[in-house]
Amino acid sequence: MRLKNITGSREVVAGSPYVVQESIQQSCPGTWKKIFGNDNPVFIEIGMGKGKFIHTMAKEHSDTNFVGIEKYSSVLLRAIQKMEQEELPNLRFLRMDAENIDKVFGPGEVDRIYLNFSDPWPKDRHAKRRLPSREFLARYDRILKPEGRLEFKTDNRKLFDFAVEELEPGGWRAEAVTYDLHGDERLMEGNIMTEYEEKFSAMGNPICKYIIYR
Repeated sequence: MRLKNITGSREVVAGSPYVVQESIQQSCPGTWKKIFGNDNPVFIEIGMGKGKFIHTMAKEHSDTNFVGIEKYSSVLLRAIQKMEQEELPNLRFLRMDAENIDKVFGPGEVDRIYLNFSDPWPKDRHAKRRLPSREFLARYDRILKPEGRLEFKTDNRKLFDFAVEELEPGGWRAEAVTYDLHGDERLMEGNIMTEYEEKFSAMGNPICKYIIYR
């Protein structure tokens, strides 16, 4: 369960130098190379949770810029605390709703997108809110480079089946699909586990993953 109410979390987020603040987000499209001060590729994680995955990725890939996106201040707070303990120059955060992702990044400005253990929104009437839905795929299409890739991991088989079914109507193709990531030697190479991945795989839940492109 996500932590949504920690006293003072909004104030910490608003004062953090690691967060690109909401007041300037609309001016961000087309400026991410300037924000980071280099021409390195930009990888983003939408719904980063407490930030373990993206912090580790940024630490291991200093030649790539990373942006972690999280809706809840109380969750983003945990990622900020990690950065305070181990500051990384190639990592920044956004507190925002993913529906506005194409208003913060310009056309073709992102090289790779990660979706890790996204909220399944199990009710049918909420299908458009699911991050791997065709509606969100259209948003990703606008910000991702033509040769870019999107990676999605989850232990929720129903959500994964839904995500795979959305590819064709969304205009995307699968480069790789597995229903047992930890049993796939090739896809496990370089795999960084999220907090949820550690928890669910320890419970014996198989982890599903795809890598897609247009």
